[in-house]
Amino acid sequence: MTLYGLLDVDILSAVLITLGMTHITIVAVTVYLHRAQAHRALDLHPAVSHFFRFWLWLTTGMLTKEWVGVHRRHHAKCETAEDPHSPQVLGLRKVLGEGAELYAQAASDRAAVERYGQGTPDDWLERRLYSRFSWQGVALMLILDVVLFGVYGIVIWAVQMLWIPIFAAGVINGVGHYFGYRNFEPPDASTNIVPWGILIGGEELHNNHHAFPSSARLSSKWWEFDIGWMYIRILQALRLAKVRRVAPNPQVVPGKSQLDLETLRAVITSRMHVFARYGKEVMVPVSREELCRDAEHCKRLVRRARRLLLTEGQRLDLAARGSLEQILAKNQTLATVYQFRERLQEIWDRKAPSQEALLHALQEWCQQAEATGIQALERFSRNLRGFALTPTLAH
Repeated sequence: MTLYGLLDVDILSAVLITLGMTHITIVAVTVYLHRAQAHRALDLHPAVSHFFRFWLWLTTGMLTKEWVGVHRRHHAKCETAEDPHSPQVLGLRKVLGEGAELYAQAASDRAAVERYGQGTPDDWLERRLYSRFSWQGVALMLILDVVLFGVYGIVIWAVQMLWIPIFAAGVINGVGHYFGYRNFEPPDASTNIVPWGILIGGEELHNNHHAFPSSARLSSKWWEFDIGWMYIRILQALRLAKVRRVAPNPQVVPGKSQLDLETLRAVITSRMHVFARYGKEVMVPVSREELCRDAEHCKRLVRRARRLLLTEGQRLDLAARGSLEQILAKNQTLATVYQFRERLQEIWDRKAPSQEALLHALQEWCQQAEATGIQALERFSRNLRGFALTPTLAH
């Protein structure tokens, strides 16, 4: 063995190899741990699952049950004191700087891991190898890196060990609940960091994921790219994966005016799309129409009002609620469309005794919306009657 290891690579090759190996780790986390295990969005061939488990043992020492338990707890308790890593509660600096420590602390809560980590692998390998000798995996990776790449192997190994704590535990859990853009308004602070999910395997599209947690595809808009979904489609083509669920893809059927049970199912399934469209097609144009005096005033005021109007009420602090109340008190039309948005939310939240009762409530909402005389609201209601689901790429 030379100073440069058995493969005797140069610096550029070492960098490329490092990026390739860390990317495999990211793919293992997003496809295997996150989408397949935590959310059951797809089934992987046993050979693929075992490869990912082995690779994660070598490069992270993480256990499937612990990771899944911590992540499911995050979704169940999002942005509360029981969320293992919410920057809204703990602060962005803490989640970015101590993401790995927060994960370890949550994983040490055995009761929570048992509760939220059900259904994960519990075979001989998990019990006798991965669980019992978790740190030996990363030690074996160090030996392999040094043997293959010599002195470069130490740096390669260090980058491998830091990749998940920095990008997954820090960036996704931190930045992904603090900065970025939102396509949807789930009751949490999740954001899409950037529209091109490449570096972190598609997890950059974090708001899309929180809107549709059980979807195997994280991209939503045509201009968003989820490289994790690309790998899933390749595995699917090779018969190594079976997609179980993807986010709904709603459309409006032209000329359909009767709101029936089929429409109700489409609206309920596409709830996040419904509210996103309500914001874009009703709240934003009505805000412009009602609040603007001139172009500069409009740009400034609508930007401020839009955040208040579109954010779910429970996420607003006292100061923001006060500002919102002032805006609504000064404009009856804006108050009306806001109240109709809240009433639409109440329809989903209520415990209706039957689908027919829920259908009646939605029909009543549409009838009253179309009687307001507010054109944007009337148009949205008529389109809502024609809501339907288009076939997806799930099978």
